[in-house]
Amino acid sequence: MNKLLLHPAAKPTVFALCLLPFLWLVYRALADQLGANPQEALIRATGDWALRFLCLVLAVTPLRVLSKTPSLARFRRMLGLFMYFYALVHFLSYSGFDMGFDFPEIVSDIIKRPFILVGALSLLLLTPLAATSFNAAIKALGAKRWQLLHKLIYAVAGLAILHFFWMRAGKNDFAEVAVYAGILALLLGWRLRQYLRSRTKS
Repeated sequence: MNKLLLHPAAKPTVFALCLLPFLWLVYRALADQLGANPQEALIRATGDWALRFLCLVLAVTPLRVLSKTPSLARFRRMLGLFMYFYALVHFLSYSGFDMGFDFPEIVSDIIKRPFILVGALSLLLLTPLAATSFNAAIKALGAKRWQLLHKLIYAVAGLAILHFFWMRAGKNDFAEVAVYAGILALLLGWRLRQYLRSRTKS
């Protein structure tokens, strides 16, 4: 497995796979296949993909450790940037389709509606993580400060689930919310367990 993941074609392949959902959405939009409300379909779909990539990012370390496949770590940065990409497209879709890119109205709507507020806050917290995901930024910040900054991903996970929960509360439909919350709880629980184990050993 390690040999396969270290192949020169591995990263381009993963990149193409990560971009595929976006290209599929663009195709469906151009082909008028997004249903009666295509704008809402795009907003929801990009939000769903941002949440899926969040789960993938948080799954990299547990999978790497449990499967003893260290080469998985080389894809974490790419997955994180795609998570930010889909979250940003999600926000831009809302800003454009729902609010017409009217900045004062967007600010007013964010303040007025809690589920949009926590979603916007989640994107805001993701921005410095995306901006510092490069080697030059790691070197400039120093490893310890960089690691501390990137622990914001845990806050992002909580805010993303809260955003999804409040968004679905209007329709009283929490089935998908429970699935994502369960996955994130398992992934964060594993990290907490590892942290407690390391503290006990030290």
